Amino acid sequence: MSQVCEHTEPKELNTKRAYLKFIAHKMLFLAGSLGVLFLLVLVSASIGGTTKGILEVFDSIAARFFPSVDSDPFVYGVVWHLRLPRVFMGIVAGAGLAAAGAAMQGVTRNPLVSPFTVGISSAAAFGASMAIMFGVRYTGSGTYIIILCAFVGAVGCAILVFGLTRLKKTSAETLVLAGIALTYFFGSLTAVLQFFANEQQLNAMVNWTFGTLSGSDWNRLAVVTAMLALSLPVLIRLSWDLNVMFSGGDETAKSLGIDTSRTRTLVLLISSFIAAGIICFTGIIGFVGLVGPHVARMAIGGDHRFLLPASCIVGSILVVGADIVGRTVMDPIILPIGIVISFVGVPMFLYLMMTRDSGWS
Repeated sequence: MSQVCEHTEPKELNTKRAYLKFIAHKMLFLAGSLGVLFLLVLVSASIGGTTKGILEVFDSIAARFFPSVDSDPFVYGVVWHLRLPRVFMGIVAGAGLAAAGAAMQGVTRNPLVSPFTVGISSAAAFGASMAIMFGVRYTGSGTYIIILCAFVGAVGCAILVFGLTRLKKTSAETLVLAGIALTYFFGSLTAVLQFFANEQQLNAMVNWTFGTLSGSDWNRLAVVTAMLALSLPVLIRLSWDLNVMFSGGDETAKSLGIDTSRTRTLVLLISSFIAAGIICFTGIIGFVGLVGPHVARMAIGGDHRFLLPASCIVGSILVVGADIVGRTVMDPIILPIGIVISFVGVPMFLYLMMTRDSGWS
């Protein structure tokens, strides 16, 4: 009896140590990623027409919470009223798109699924183009009508995708095929509008599809943040279901009592809602929902309890970093963030196509 206990205790101890090491690796990655993101926030907030030092920016941010910290009033105003709304919009947009992509990939077991590939982005572009085509101005109060039309287009596409999948079954294959078909469909409709648009309208349509953080303010940021804050906890709560469906497929998940159809529909609807809420404010920022989750998955594995938060941080790093590059590489010309992100996303997309069977069978 004593020999059995002696053998059992070391085995349990080794298992506990292995689990703690498993957790520590993931927490270390999350902490390191947050540190990188914080540095990028300081760098991004220091870039602009009147360049400020990182220490001045840090003092301005700290002065908001600690009145005893001395800060230049001019720098404080520039940082808090002009630059931080743009930076925080980049953080929230990157986090939301990457989380949506991670959830979609997990529930469909497909490495190429993202809000960009299921038609949501192209539908949002069509909605915005419709508003511009019918006389809505791209500046002033007209921007909110364009935002609303883009959101309606994106949500409408999501409803249409799920309607088509319901006609057959809520399967991953049907969803992907329906998304690809609708991507081309809405892309064609947008092209028709651009063909008949005048020069000013065409310029506004094309600029919207580039994707940008320009025009961000605290009000818009509050709306996007609220949408993400309401949606992300639901996805994290479904992490165990996502883990089982991702690793074992529908049959294994059903044998464990998981309603795969309900989970898939709920996850995809929430992910679509997040993506639509972001894209309508920023324009099309492609590949974040594709690249962010894969970078996080390569670093910490496929456990969605950690993958979703890690994807949020990596997505934020990608968007904020791309915005920094876009504002500095051709200064004073500002490259739209959608273009900069594509230079990273396209090679990653091609890599995934070449290695699709690796780890996803």
